[in-house]
Amino acid sequence: MQEELNKKEESQKNEFVKQLTQEKYKYGFTTEVHTDIIEKGLNEDVVRLISAKKGEPEWLLEFRLKAYRYWLTMEMPTWAHLNIPEIDYQAISYYADPTKKKEGPKSMDDVDPELVKTFNKLGIPLEEQMALSGMAVDAVMDSVSVKTTFKETLMEKGIIFCSMSEAVREHPDLVKKYLGSVVGYRDNFFAALNSAVFSDGSFVYIPKGVRCPMELSTYFRINAANTGQFERTLIVADDDSYVSYLEGCTAPMRDENQLHAAIVEIVVLDRAEVN
Repeated sequence: MQEELNKKEESQKNEFVKQLTQEKYKYGFTTEVHTDIIEKGLNEDVVRLISAKKGEPEWLLEFRLKAYRYWLTMEMPTWAHLNIPEIDYQAISYYADPTKKKEGPKSMDDVDPELVKTFNKLGIPLEEQMALSGMAVDAVMDSVSVKTTFKETLMEKGIIFCSMSEAVREHPDLVKKYLGSVVGYRDNFFAALNSAVFSDGSFVYIPKGVRCPMELSTYFRINAANTGQFERTLIVADDDSYVSYLEGCTAPMRDENQLHAAIVEIVVLDRAEVN
C-alpha cells in the first residue's frame, strides 16, 4: 500500500513539474520608465562613479577598488561547463537607476506609478495595506531599491530591514563589520566582480533574542536592457534570534543575454536560526 502511495505522489510531482515547464513565461514584459543608465564598460572610473552615485564613504570605495583590482588578475571559471557565448564585460552597463532620486523614494507618493504597476503585476504589491499578510518585502529594480515595506513596524522590535544603500548610510558600523565576512572578494571570479560593482540588495539585522514577527523577502527585477544586476544582500542574526528570508527574481524576455551575479551573505551567531 505504501509503495503505491509513493508512486502516486511521485507521479503527481512529475505532472506538476511538466505543467510548470510548459507554461508560458508570465514575467517577460518590460516597464517603460525613465532610467539613469551609465555608459557601458568597466574600469576604475566606473567603480568610482557607482560609489559616488550612491554617496558611499571612503572605506567602501576602497573595498570596491581592491575587489576590482583583484578581479583583473582572475579568469572566468570553467568548472560549470556552461554552453554560453563568451561574456564581454565591456559591453555591459553596471548601473541603472529607475528612481532618479539620490536617496530613493521616501514614501509611496515618491515612487513612479509605473514601478508600482510593475510590482503589482508581479504579485509584489508595494502598498503595505495590499501586501501579503505577514511578509515584509524589499523591492529592487535594476540597481536600486524602490520600496521596503513594514520597515518602521520591524524597527519597533529593533529589527533593521532596509536596502544596502540605506544601511551604509544609517548603520555603517554593522555593514563595515560584516560585509565580506562570509564571501570575501578573493573567494572567486564573480565574488570579486560583485564586490567591485554591487548595487542594491537588502540588509537585515535581527537583534539578540528577537524573533522576527514576519517573513522577510527581497524581490529583484531586471528591466533595463544591456545591463547587469549585481545585488548584494547581507543578513545578520545575532545571538538567540530567528528570521525567515526568501528571495525572488524575474526579468523580461530579450534576444540578448544579461548577466546576473549576486551575493547573499548570511551571518548566524550563537544559537540563532535563519530559514
